[in-house]
Amino acid sequence: MTVFWEESGWERLGPGAGRSRLPVWDCTAGLVVGERGALMVDAGSSRGEGARLRAEARRLLAPGSAGPGVTDVTHLALTHPHFDHVLGATAFTGAETFGAAGVDAVLVHRREELVADAVRHGLDPHEAAEAGAALLPVHHQVSGERTLDLGGVRVVLATVGPAHTAHDLVVLVPGEPVVVFCGDLVEESGEPQAGPDAVPALWPAALDRLLELGGEDARYVPGHGAVVDAAFVRAQRDTLAACFGVS
Repeated sequence: MTVFWEESGWERLGPGAGRSRLPVWDCTAGLVVGERGALMVDAGSSRGEGARLRAEARRLLAPGSAGPGVTDVTHLALTHPHFDHVLGATAFTGAETFGAAGVDAVLVHRREELVADAVRHGLDPHEAAEAGAALLPVHHQVSGERTLDLGGVRVVLATVGPAHTAHDLVVLVPGEPVVVFCGDLVEESGEPQAGPDAVPALWPAALDRLLELGGEDARYVPGHGAVVDAAFVRAQRDTLAACFGVS
């Protein structure tokens, strides 16, 4: 299936994969397109932002634009449970949802903390509360690796953490080149953020695993910022190891 990414303001990353850099927090949302399914990677910071992402995906997938096949987002993967990546999930009704094992401990049982964090960072309190109240458990919790067949594209969902959070999930898209959606395990537009839910001692090992999965020639897509290469990921890994006193 041919998708005309640039014509819709999305960045083409590889065959069947593209991404949008969202305003305010420069958060990445990805889209992977197969013949029978379309996977959104992360959902934005609010129901409104999620709805805009879904509408853009539908335009990208519209007959005559992307060709015959899937016309809507069928799957949603959440790379980690921070508000700017998950509160838009409520706009993806009907899509099969995926997250790292244990992610529902945050999405469902600690949603008040999620909403409060969003408001602290400047999200409108009403928008934050609306999205938080509508959050549901993910349909599938991933531990280790899980392959998702979108029809001609076999995406690998893998847990490599804990690191940035206790529930980090990455998305590997095969092709030339391989594309790896890293979530906030990797950040390009600023220093990696190690908040109270981070596990800094294990973060370098998580990046080692990420590099093992993606390989030297992959395009690594940070949760925030420009696409990077393996050398950037390795340098960030070494910086984190030095900061937190681990090898």
